[in-house]
Amino acid sequence: MKKIGFLSFGFWNEAAGSQVRTAQEAQAQSLELAIAAEDIGIAGAYFRVHHFAEQQASPFVLMAAIAARTTQLEFGTGVVDMRYETPLYLAEQAAQLDLLSGGRLQLGISRGSPETVQAGYRHFGHVPTGSDADMARDHTDLFLRAIAGEPIAEPNRQMVGGSDPVPISPQSPTLRQRVWWGAGSLSTAQWAAAQGMQLMSSTLLLEDRGIPFDRLQREQIDAFRAGWADAAWPWQPQVSVSRSIVPLIDDVSRAYFGRDRRGAEGVGQLDGVNARFGPSFVGEPEDLVAKLGDDAAIQAADMVLVTVPNLLGVDFNARLLQAVHDIGSELGWNG
Repeated sequence: MKKIGFLSFGFWNEAAGSQVRTAQEAQAQSLELAIAAEDIGIAGAYFRVHHFAEQQASPFVLMAAIAARTTQLEFGTGVVDMRYETPLYLAEQAAQLDLLSGGRLQLGISRGSPETVQAGYRHFGHVPTGSDADMARDHTDLFLRAIAGEPIAEPNRQMVGGSDPVPISPQSPTLRQRVWWGAGSLSTAQWAAAQGMQLMSSTLLLEDRGIPFDRLQREQIDAFRAGWADAAWPWQPQVSVSRSIVPLIDDVSRAYFGRDRRGAEGVGQLDGVNARFGPSFVGEPEDLVAKLGDDAAIQAADMVLVTVPNLLGVDFNARLLQAVHDIGSELGWNG
């Protein structure tokens, strides 16, 4: 049994054919698509987070709106760049939203991805003493300790009358179990397991050993689950994988995507590191049932996040998600 979610980059621009031309439209349509997804039976709505770019940046206002307009839908991020975050403020925001939604927040965090600006986190007031990756992990450590209820600050005895250190407030009791780490390699997946964070594996892996993408990702997932067992965390491990899936179901989908059925994997370099990019799945629904069923990483995952072309608007993406939900039913997923 698997869940299906969608992952939106939240783009907007004025390019020809774009149905999302302004930041206001991007926010409004993200909310509309989340509501439509719940009606379809999709389990989760997830949003990429990028600063200094024409796409989603700080997602908590959007997710609060989704929480208010839905009842069962999970929602989250894929991912929050921890280099930019003030850990205790993030912990307060996350706890409040999780309480407001009845425990539906699935918070994806990570070191982040290549940026449109140089060291943008410095403009947010975060200057690393070592590497930016070390700073991201330090921020993550404090964030995890805070949402777990660890006492953080010394009390003002004149105000509280005691001497015990004080945790942040509010606390959401199970939020700690629903923090995901966006891992791009086997070693980072193992590190996530050691920290008790769920695994969010995307369509990009920062390694290439000459084997198909799904097998490479399956190795990452297996290593994560083995690391989780060694760490003996008292909650269940969860894994999500992202896939570009476009069923050709009407004239519009065929016009935009019908000529691109190669589904080829990509190999290149990112930040000077060998990288492998996952394939896209474009085709008739009956053909996609077989192809997705053979994907080794999907077989091992608990959730499939479908990356949606949000610039094509709510109606197009709602039809896409309905078709993917139908394919998932054929494969025995629970939507």
